[in-house]
Amino acid sequence: MSDQFQEVTSVSWFGRIKRSVGGVLVGLIVVVAMVVVLFWNEGRAVTTARSLAEGASAVVSVPADTVDPANEGRLIHVSGAVTASVGLVDEDFGVSAHGVRLVREVEMYQWVEDSKSETTTKMGGGEETVTTYSYSKEWRDRPINSAEFKQPSGHENPSMEIDGRSFQIPEGKLSAFTLDQSVLDMIGNSEKFAITSAQAADVEAAYQGTGRLSVTNGGIFLGANPSAAAVGDYRISYLLVPLGDISIVGKQAGSGFTGYQTVAGDELLMVDAGMVPAAEMFAEAVRGNTIITWVLRIVCLLLLAFGFSLLLGPFGVLADVIPSVGSIVRMGTGLVAFALALLVGSVTIAFAWFWYRPVLALGILAAGLALSFLLTRMGKRKAAAAAPSAGAAA
Repeated sequence: MSDQFQEVTSVSWFGRIKRSVGGVLVGLIVVVAMVVVLFWNEGRAVTTARSLAEGASAVVSVPADTVDPANEGRLIHVSGAVTASVGLVDEDFGVSAHGVRLVREVEMYQWVEDSKSETTTKMGGGEETVTTYSYSKEWRDRPINSAEFKQPSGHENPSMEIDGRSFQIPEGKLSAFTLDQSVLDMIGNSEKFAITSAQAADVEAAYQGTGRLSVTNGGIFLGANPSAAAVGDYRISYLLVPLGDISIVGKQAGSGFTGYQTVAGDELLMVDAGMVPAAEMFAEAVRGNTIITWVLRIVCLLLLAFGFSLLLGPFGVLADVIPSVGSIVRMGTGLVAFALALLVGSVTIAFAWFWYRPVLALGILAAGLALSFLLTRMGKRKAAAAAPSAGAAA
């Protein structure tokens, strides 16, 4: 059975016009949605910034060895080593470790379909698309439904019977403080956990499956030959979040932590790996808020450009009666779409600033107007000074 084949499809000029008209509706939805998201993003950024500033001024660093009832309900910062009374065990494979969380990652060797399309516009506005489908065997951590392949015969994937799982301690301690699941979930900094040769016997004894199991390269291989994988074979590896030093900022609730509700609107509960001062944790959170804000802005602007290109799409299709003319028109509509995205995005962000930060926005506007006024006056003075000199020279 060939691992590659081609499919040729054609769409008439009228069919493309009909499709592009449908794209106008999609484009309108995308544009409206991105305007809403841009506006919301500015509000989210302001709320988070104000909440972090409020938290930074209210937080109190306390020792981890005692729980002071006087701090009940206050925003506190604590650093120390996490300890646990129980270990972590993946009973399916007998893998045990000491840490906060043990993550089982599972991959199955499967057929994967890739497609590559080349579209050509014909004289008269019709369109022909040649799609090449290719098949290869790869390790994937999710099941691939081979029934949806264009050519499923000879590329059948079995069902994925083993999945990834996470094993976490039910409770931890940070000296006198208790760490519940909400805090433990936020502890990251995972590292690769290798199964040793001494643990191999336990793994083989715990496995209840019928296939062949072997421990290789610090992981588990299920299949006949680790050096020549076949479709349906598994490889299993582990990540471990170790017990170690962490720093927490949150509301003291008894001997534990919960989210601290700020007047600005956000709840604050932050966990960092290592002994991190409170000021540094808040500074990092501020940097993270700035990055998220700009990433969302850029993504929304790109999607706005996509939405406007869909709105202008019919013009390119209409001009495709002569393919070279259609290419020129689409180039022009692409530039217009990009310009409209910048204009609408900028206006939306500016309006959001006036809505969420009126004082700052008015200050920036006033500064801009003052600068423009000063530059205008300077220009007039220079023009006036130059006029007599020009007359004298004449």
